[in-house]
Amino acid sequence: MSLKIRLARGGAKKRPFYRIVVADARAPRDGRFIERIGTFDPLKAKNAPDRIVLDAEKAKDWLAKGAQPTDRVARLLDGLEIIKRESRNNPQQGQPKKKAQERAAAAAAAAEKAASEAAA
Repeated sequence: MSLKIRLARGGAKKRPFYRIVVADARAPRDGRFIERIGTFDPLKAKNAPDRIVLDAEKAKDWLAKGAQPTDRVARLLDGLEIIKRESRNNPQQGQPKKKAQERAAAAAAAAEKAASEAAA
């Protein structure tokens, strides 16, 4: 049985409120869970003390038992300094793609050809 620490959505339409739960990975998002370990209210200010309410001891216990946090919960736990999440870095993210590089090379070649013809 694979355990996940994840967010279960509650609240009204357009007013999300999440419970941080430990659940079987096969269970529905808002369905059966093993234990509720906290809450997360994304509508509150980022520096509000009750935006994330979490029982840190229970979270550490479940992590020690092998429960895997989802990406969003890992970010929340990292913000509370319960776990250390490695930062993701993609150095090629801002680079132009292949077709854009080809177009830029063609434009540079055309500009160079025009400059050499103008000089001659």
